[in-house]
Amino acid sequence: MKKPHIKTDLPGPKARELLARDALVVSPSYPRDYPFVMSHGKGAQIWDVDGNRFLDFTAGIAVCSTGHSHPAVVQAIKDAADKFLHISSDYWHEGQIKLAERLNELSPLKEPTMSFFAQSGTETVEAALKLARYTTGRGRFIGFLGGFHGRTMGSLSFTSSKYTQQKGFFPSMPGVTHVPYPNNYRPLFAGADQGRAVLRYIEEVLFVNNVPASEVAAILIEPIQGEGGYLVPPDGFLQGLRELCDRHGILLIFDEVQSGIGRTGKMFAAQHWDVAPDIMTLAKGLGSGLPIGMVIAKRSIMQKWSRGAHGNTFGGNPVCCAAALATIDLVEREYCANAAKVGDYFLRKLRTFADKFAVVGEVRGKGLMIGIELVKDRSSKEPAKKLCDALVTRAYHNGLILLSCGLSTVRFMPPLVIDEADVDEAIALLDQSLTEVLASEHVH
Repeated sequence: MKKPHIKTDLPGPKARELLARDALVVSPSYPRDYPFVMSHGKGAQIWDVDGNRFLDFTAGIAVCSTGHSHPAVVQAIKDAADKFLHISSDYWHEGQIKLAERLNELSPLKEPTMSFFAQSGTETVEAALKLARYTTGRGRFIGFLGGFHGRTMGSLSFTSSKYTQQKGFFPSMPGVTHVPYPNNYRPLFAGADQGRAVLRYIEEVLFVNNVPASEVAAILIEPIQGEGGYLVPPDGFLQGLRELCDRHGILLIFDEVQSGIGRTGKMFAAQHWDVAPDIMTLAKGLGSGLPIGMVIAKRSIMQKWSRGAHGNTFGGNPVCCAAALATIDLVEREYCANAAKVGDYFLRKLRTFADKFAVVGEVRGKGLMIGIELVKDRSSKEPAKKLCDALVTRAYHNGLILLSCGLSTVRFMPPLVIDEADVDEAIALLDQSLTEVLASEHVH
């Protein structure tokens, strides 16, 4: 792994020119943090248009699971493109069937599954919600504060990681009630077990005072919360949620758009707790960068909706299916285990890093889905948002690409191909960047 190398002031002249052109013709709604303009990438390295080399610990928001332009994925794409680029879902092709078969084999649902194909995470959530309503005949849902499920109107009704995503779009889909996501670091309820407390709140408060359980079609949750802060739920919580759903005939939907396909050191985050959802959504890392999403549901559920109940023009695109099949082969054979091994090493390094800096409140995560929460001091746990934003920007100037989540959490979601040397380099750049930021007056 070659070290990041910055040879121009950032952004460089070519980047500045492109940024000026972009400002005239591209929507300003994209939540961009700093002016990185990409030229190309390989593995965990990326280059900007001015020739500066960076270490990428975002992977396109957990999308480039096998790294940038993995040769096996690129070859699969080329081979598929030589045959045909598109056939609508009115017809069949072997790649789509084969991919559904692979997910049926790998799925954590513990019974035979069927798949619905889309292009993105938000589309898979929309399809999952429609499937739940259609098959249960119920109209209400429960989501979790801090959750992110997409920005189209159905998924947006559940998204609550920042009010910015909701502001200006009311009303969204009715019938969604939010409850807290259990967070032992920032408890909202009395008691040490926040998972148990949230379950009691749903059962003993929500279902008694506000929401008839018999009208709830599904509970939608990220088994590890992403945008909300890379929160890992307390042990026992997802099992308890499964039992609660079973008691009331409610479907359990796991949104594994960010946590699935080896990201957490297992093929699916649900497998860390051996909990089987009824429906699961996938996207992001599934195609190593190509736009593909899938809804995986128990066959007993998905076979209930009828011809024409839902469809998608581009879902199951042959080139995207080829990329996904190559990705799954690589992740299953090598990179899932690598994410677990290197992720453990990374967590140990970050906890040592935390010993050096009192502004690191908590280090958490599984596999290569890791967050460090920054605070003004550990006793008050007051979020250090300005510090977090400044650190992410400073890291970019030092050659490390990062993103934040939650109130003040820096998240690490590198390609699953990284090794311990990459981690060491990232830690060194992180140390340098945080030291520089703390020396600045602007974050105090």
